[in-house]
Amino acid sequence: MPAANAYLPDVLEGFEQLFIEQLADYEGPVRCTLVRPQAPPPATGRAVLYVHGFSDYFFQQELAEQWQQHGFRFYALDLRKYGRSLLPHQRANNVRHLGEYFADLDAALSQLQAEGARTIVLNAHSTGGLIAALYADGGTRRAAVAALVLNSPFLEMNQPWLLRRVALPVITRLGAVAPNFSLPARLPWGYGQSLHRQHHGEWDYNLIWKPIEVFPVNFGWLRAIRQGHTRVARGLQVQQPMLVLHSARTVRRYHPFSDEYFGADGVLNVQHIRTLAPRLGPQVTVCAIEGGMHDLVLSRPEVRAEVYRVMFGWVQQALPPL
Repeated sequence: MPAANAYLPDVLEGFEQLFIEQLADYEGPVRCTLVRPQAPPPATGRAVLYVHGFSDYFFQQELAEQWQQHGFRFYALDLRKYGRSLLPHQRANNVRHLGEYFADLDAALSQLQAEGARTIVLNAHSTGGLIAALYADGGTRRAAVAALVLNSPFLEMNQPWLLRRVALPVITRLGAVAPNFSLPARLPWGYGQSLHRQHHGEWDYNLIWKPIEVFPVNFGWLRAIRQGHTRVARGLQVQQPMLVLHSARTVRRYHPFSDEYFGADGVLNVQHIRTLAPRLGPQVTVCAIEGGMHDLVLSRPEVRAEVYRVMFGWVQQALPPL
């Protein structure tokens, strides 16, 4: 495994980061970044590894605090070409197969185990949820994962049937020969505006790493996502217990901004999650959160409280007692 450097102070106050150099790819040098609180961890062998979503990075400090308060050492992973890991020569989010992320998860899980983690929960959001499920199905170190908690996993494109069934298969084929051809990402700006405090939200984060208008995508990335979705549709065999959380409803019409984004998923179709989540494995619990946003832990305070109640209640039952 490529060597890792020492932890350094992170951009988030009270956290530190570890750059992990990975093997170079078609764009050149590659790294991922592990983030953890600077405060001493709970005296337990339990840990959680958080994986962010698309056009995203780790900044959810409250989530870290909740895991720590419930007896878990908290770690977050900024995947290659996202957030802290994005290098000047790289195109943001640019991969050609979701399996490229498996090396990042391998390295992170190995580091957690080296630091004393014995029972590891994989907690992932949106595209990270898709990657985490695929990794738990076939990743090299998947046996290190005791359970998964997926927050609005990206299991299908939220696009009209004709686009998903006709246009996307064509783009998938083109992605094999023209992976760098880029398209603007078709995600609603209103969702980002509902999050950041410069607009209508309560959260502060780096708008270069998580822009309101999300990064463009290319044919290679769309091909990688389509291949991942196809595997999910056919069924995975993740053996670990898994909790899949999602909002109770979807924003049906995209707006520049609307209060609807504060109480529904403004990115994904929650019916897709309901339908596809049981195909991830034999031990899947699916739970709808009334009033939840796309990233459930960024919802309004009373909704976040319910998310944490459900999440940690399930974790307590899913894991063996300390």
